[in-house]
Amino acid sequence: MGKPSIGDQELALLQYLAEHNNASVGEVATGFGEPRGLARSTVLTMMERLRGKSYLRRKQVQGVYRYSPATGPGEVMRSAVGQFVEKTLSGSVSPFVAWMSERADVSDSELAELEALVHQLQTRRKES
Repeated sequence: MGKPSIGDQELALLQYLAEHNNASVGEVATGFGEPRGLARSTVLTMMERLRGKSYLRRKQVQGVYRYSPATGPGEVMRSAVGQFVEKTLSGSVSPFVAWMSERADVSDSELAELEALVHQLQTRRKES
């Protein structure tokens, strides 16, 4: 079974920590919490919940706990997307693909990435 689900705010916090690895609660409260109107205690609670869900690691360095993601940001995002597809879209990716096809601002590199993913899916289906 996968890791417990996380909310939007927790996902944003994980993305922040992916960019600011090995950060203290104070640093995260200042850089992530203050712009969002979150108190230091709220940031600490979120970080400890994410640690309890095995999304964050904590290491004591010179008397201060430093937090870093337990996995790469790609895995966290894939998990969040998977939960969204399962819970919100009842497991069907078609509504998501339809939404993507209507987006006008898909860059050339995003389109190439999507084409590569479709090719990968087709290859996997042929191998089964």
